[in-house]
Amino acid sequence: VQLQASGGGLVQAGGSLRLSCAASGMLFSKVTMGWYRQAPGRQRELVATITSAGSTNYADSVKGRFTISRDNAKNTVYLQMNSLKPEDTAVYYCKTFWGHEWWGQGTQVTVSS
Repeated sequence: VQLQASGGGLVQAGGSLRLSCAASGMLFSKVTMGWYRQAPGRQRELVATITSAGSTNYADSVKGRFTISRDNAKNTVYLQMNSLKPEDTAVYYCKTFWGHEWWGQGTQVTVSS
């Protein structure tokens, strides 16, 4: 299993970014995918998840601003991030469970004030 995250970068507060996580080595359409983030000095936290049926769940801190989606034909999960805030600055990771937990390598998101 491989998870390849991309799309991070530097953006001003109020801006947008779209993260992508391309998956391989599993039946992508059958698994729940998640985005997590870890800011310096803080624990890794859940951002959003999407089940194989398309049901979504969000952390309260991102509700209304972030949208998780998936394209099963491309084996890819996305995180559309709008109205970004400096406190969204973190390394963002995608994760799934296929036999055991699998994590992507992380992509840095930096939001300047």
